[in-house]
Amino acid sequence: MRIWHEVRGFPLATRLLLVNQLGVNTGFYLLIPYLATHLGDDLGMSAAVVGVVLGVRNLSQQGLFLIGGSAADRLGVRGVIIAGCAIRTVGFALFALGDGLPVLLAASVLSGVAGALFNPAVRTYLAQEAGERKAEAFALFNVFATTGALVGPLLGSVLLLVDFRASALTAAGIFALLTVAQALVLPPRDVPPATGSVASDWREAVGNRAFLAFALAMVGMFTLENQLYLLLPDGARQATGWDGAAGLVFVVGTVAGIALQLRITRVLKGRGSSGRWIAAGLVLMGAAFAPPMLVAGADAPVSSTPEAALRVLPVLAGALLLHLGVMTAQPFVMELIPGFGRPALTGTYFGVFYAVSGVAAAVGNAAVGRAMDVARRGGADGTAVALLPWACCLATGLVSAGAVAWLHRAGTLPVSRPAPAAVAA
Repeated sequence: MRIWHEVRGFPLATRLLLVNQLGVNTGFYLLIPYLATHLGDDLGMSAAVVGVVLGVRNLSQQGLFLIGGSAADRLGVRGVIIAGCAIRTVGFALFALGDGLPVLLAASVLSGVAGALFNPAVRTYLAQEAGERKAEAFALFNVFATTGALVGPLLGSVLLLVDFRASALTAAGIFALLTVAQALVLPPRDVPPATGSVASDWREAVGNRAFLAFALAMVGMFTLENQLYLLLPDGARQATGWDGAAGLVFVVGTVAGIALQLRITRVLKGRGSSGRWIAAGLVLMGAAFAPPMLVAGADAPVSSTPEAALRVLPVLAGALLLHLGVMTAQPFVMELIPGFGRPALTGTYFGVFYAVSGVAAAVGNAAVGRAMDVARRGGADGTAVALLPWACCLATGLVSAGAVAWLHRAGTLPVSRPAPAAVAA
């Protein structure tokens, strides 16, 4: 109830964007986690072809974040958000209606392009609309996003009892409803006149050394956050011998996010600078990979349910610490990004930041996956090799925290400032 009370304290546009993110994540996770199984098992495609289809979607999104951010700055955030949701509606519908590789590739491209459009635009609009309450707005944004990331797979698993097309059409329907709601309710914002080319905007953002150093320092956050989908679920399954244990990782995060995200942000905001809490959050994120080391490499069979519960507890403790770290750092990261550049380039800065994070997540996942392979081949229970992926993640968090702390002490991080023409809550 407290969350809904806080939501009502924001303008209508902000409330719609929060609900929009709930719908975006619900629709996305309703479909995408099951796409590879559909392509391989239902359509009989090879693993290589499945990898191409999934890779095209990811490349289309990560590779076009810069364009999406620039479009938000030059065309207006409202139109870009609406266009992105409409394009994803078409893309997800194609997954339901087409079985041929050309259609599936087109669906992947469209769904990726859609994300590249509305992700920077939504964050830009939210930053502009929230004014001095950016941190609280992004904290609520995280709550709605996390809830959608849990509801989506659960709903998708139920719809798969019918078939994959039911899931895809439902996901497309959710995005269609979001498109209509935004067209009817989301108010337009004034678009500042462009003063140069898109390329000059990109050069300005990339040439901003303080911003680029911050984006690179935050590589650790995105690398570690992605381990909620790779290392931690694998650790839960390995510790218990039960595939369903992976789902507990997501449940822990969703419950913690709903209960604690807004409280954490509000308590911390009045007790120090954004840089300080970002660094602290990264320390927590790195520390999250210490408890699972207690059961890393465990391969003895689990003889009872109580034993499985005891084995999974260190992994769930790590998942909780990781979520607490994200909840500590992320709202302040989102609050700082607009302060690095001109208000007219907020979308471009978000686009650059998410392009860097996309590359970081891909490289980080590959590195952690490689460490996991080495641990599986050479690690027995309790050996140093079995600890390798967890130790790499711990070190990544601490290095990123140190980099942010250094930038904070050097005075290169911006002081949060209200966005122009923002609506006060």
